[in-house]
Amino acid sequence: MTAPFAASLALLMIFTALLSGIFGMAGGLILIGVLLVVMPLPQAMVLHAVTQMASNGWRAILWRRHIDWKIAAASIVGSVMSVGLWSVWLWVPDKAIALLLLGLSPFVVRAIPESVMPKVLGVGQMVVGSAICMMLMLVAGVTGPLLDTLFLRSTLERRRIVATKAACQLFSHGLKLIYFGALIEQAGTVSVWFLAVAVAASMLGTSLGKLLLEKLTDGQFRRWSNRLITAMASYYIGYSLALMAGLA
Repeated sequence: MTAPFAASLALLMIFTALLSGIFGMAGGLILIGVLLVVMPLPQAMVLHAVTQMASNGWRAILWRRHIDWKIAAASIVGSVMSVGLWSVWLWVPDKAIALLLLGLSPFVVRAIPESVMPKVLGVGQMVVGSAICMMLMLVAGVTGPLLDTLFLRSTLERRRIVATKAACQLFSHGLKLIYFGALIEQAGTVSVWFLAVAVAASMLGTSLGKLLLEKLTDGQFRRWSNRLITAMASYYIGYSLALMAGLA
């Protein structure tokens, strides 16, 4: 990895962690999209998992008083169940399929009627949702659009959403790191020195994001979060279709 390339990725990680620090989302979605373009998929998954564990772990510490531990525990149960089942298959899709799944997920959740997905984010709903999210993470790298939409359709206020989602994501990205780093032989390696840079960059961006989140209202938070999800999901759908058509 050349110095200019490493510096560019580090700046991107600061920006994406800043974005996630504000909205609790979108940053990881942008980062995995770039990594999938410039790296082999298993290696991109490993690097993304490390940066997201640092970003979400630090965010969970900063907002620890706002974490809903019941929802977080339910998320862990669903994620473990999913990895246990998925590890039997060990399927790694190509980039086009991964990006298409990534883009379609939030639109699928938005299409689910309120009667099926109530606004109260309960334990049962979180177990099932997290299991599906974890399956998506193992093939696309992130659960971002899907998990974000689950939280945004609830009545939780913005700090509780950001804090609880960070706790959930810390564990799920750890499982992803194990899955791609240990269970799949072709995962490849990422330089230890760059992993350290990635962790530092993620923590810096997350800290800056916390300051900006305090200035938002719940209405602004939800409105801009939904706009970000729609924009990024639409981009990934378009890019995946371009890959399938041989135009990218």
